Amino acid sequence: MSTTVPFEIGIFTFGELTKDASGRPIEAVQRLSDVLEWARVADQAGLDIFGVGEHHRHDFAITSPQVVLSAVAAQTNRIRLTSSVTVLSSADPVRVFEDFATLDLLSGGRAEITAGRGAYLESFPLFGQPLDRYDEYFEDRLDLLLQIREQNPVAWAGTTRAPLHNAGIWPRPIQGDLPIWIAAGGTPDSVVRAATKGLPLYLAILGEPERFAPLARLYRSSAEEAGRPPQRIGVTAHFYTEPTSQGARNTFFPHYASYIGQNMPRSGRLDRQALDVWAGPSGALFAGSPSEIIDKILWEHEILGHTRFLAQVGLGGLSQRDTLASIELLATEILPAVRAATHTLV
Repeated sequence: MSTTVPFEIGIFTFGELTKDASGRPIEAVQRLSDVLEWARVADQAGLDIFGVGEHHRHDFAITSPQVVLSAVAAQTNRIRLTSSVTVLSSADPVRVFEDFATLDLLSGGRAEITAGRGAYLESFPLFGQPLDRYDEYFEDRLDLLLQIREQNPVAWAGTTRAPLHNAGIWPRPIQGDLPIWIAAGGTPDSVVRAATKGLPLYLAILGEPERFAPLARLYRSSAEEAGRPPQRIGVTAHFYTEPTSQGARNTFFPHYASYIGQNMPRSGRLDRQALDVWAGPSGALFAGSPSEIIDKILWEHEILGHTRFLAQVGLGGLSQRDTLASIELLATEILPAVRAATHTLV
């Protein structure tokens, strides 16, 4: 039976420590303070989801999403808390489940896991794992994580860690079926894996959104072929909004150009003309007025059928004032309009 699913909107961050014009990065202690304020404002303003991602580099402040989200849980009341992502290939699934079950208890049942292989590879040598087994580690550890969620005690044997024999995994979360999403950057194998395991899917859209429509179709057809009902699709994107399109892009451009130069150098130098193209009606960047953002979310919804949108905020050393104002507009103007316009069945 189909059920109505309200369209959900939230924000996330990796805690980037972007360098300023003098070459000095944001201090990690300041960035984490900023992140906590983003979460409080998002919760109070009515957004649905707050997420933090994981990196193990000098230019990011967050290595453990579950630790940061536990701090967020203590300062918020209703917003759901997700990793975005947990690099499962480099983590022990037993510890991941224990940590997120604890987060679920602390937050009153608001925890979610988003499992991914990671866009960067720094965690593999750091934790002593061979890169030539990149896919094997993720598949093996996802299998264990799902088994821990479904059974207790657990009997499991794989290829990347010691087996478990009638092992009790504690504590158990408030949510009996702790949500586990899969994050994909555009790889068909990742999409099929999520579908056949019955897991909801995030698509990280950094290129032309229309290129992801075949992946959304593949996800749904793969689920049906596996005899599973298709789960939800979420979309993540870079984001900034102000009351006017020109104002938003004028404010955002120097910060976003700095972000691209420091974090995505293979994309080349970003000039203002390129930003305007990326932020155009069919581009992947959500930078403009609330009405433009609403139209683009609804356009993507038509071609992808997603029911969750996560906006990556605070990019490029954008000021705290501007970031908070953007979060407020996302909650008070964009979310109600998108939710009113969408009546999605899954």
